[in-house]
Amino acid sequence: MRGEKDEGSAAGGARCDEDRVIEARGIRHAYVPARPDLRDVDLDVRRGELVAVVGENGSGKTTLARHLNALVGLQAGALRVAGLDASDPSTLWELRRACGMVFQNPENQFVSSVVGEDVAFGPENFGAGGERAREAALEALRAVGLEGFERRDVHALSGGQQQRVALAGVLASGPEVVVLDEATSMIDPRGRDELMAAVERVRRELGATVVWVTHDMELAARADRVVVMGAGEVLASGAPADVLTDAALLERAGLEQPLAARTWAELVRMGAADGPAPVTVEGLVSALCG
Repeated sequence: MRGEKDEGSAAGGARCDEDRVIEARGIRHAYVPARPDLRDVDLDVRRGELVAVVGENGSGKTTLARHLNALVGLQAGALRVAGLDASDPSTLWELRRACGMVFQNPENQFVSSVVGEDVAFGPENFGAGGERAREAALEALRAVGLEGFERRDVHALSGGQQQRVALAGVLASGPEVVVLDEATSMIDPRGRDELMAAVERVRRELGATVVWVTHDMELAARADRVVVMGAGEVLASGAPADVLTDAALLERAGLEQPLAARTWAELVRMGAADGPAPVTVEGLVSALCG
């Protein structure tokens, strides 16, 4: 579970496993000299995987996420995303097409007040003709459950709907990787559930790889894998059932266990339950009723 270096990976960013869509080795970064934000970070993400990156404020998770689509330039280490070398300036625009990003505040991403025009902007920006861009926008809106919203005003939508429009805007350019940076932190529980359902649909129907930077332990519990960061380092990486039940690890990272795991721990303390802790509400219900 702990974040170990992969001895099978080649040095200098050479590809060694075509199933890996993200390969990061020894990434170091400092916004201010002598105050590193990332310290020798290694990360692998496999094609089609949903990886949750969790950590407290200042842990380095957003800085790492912004490296993935070159919003933050590579200072040291090696990084390949969808086969593209992030240290090569000539790959910049192709890398940003291959790895789209959804931010915390969707309004910061909108370039038009009309949903269809906004979603079509991405493919147009990457060189698609007007008709093809509109077709891509319609396909992306269908993928996130917003078919028929093309003429709606983005500012009249709910927070959850706005985030799905932002997601559609990313999808319309045909990325291999979608990065969501705290995309549920400004929306209500219903909007969060709608966005999570849209992401699952995108993974199932489009085969997208997803990296979700989040404080939300309930969301992280639904990932394929959880990466825990602290003080610019990867503290652990593993299945949610292993990582999110490690109370000492999460305390060290400034995080709290998911509600289901905390509830189970209290039931165990009271002598009302035993066995491995569930990390989702559905798992908790199953464990109590099974």
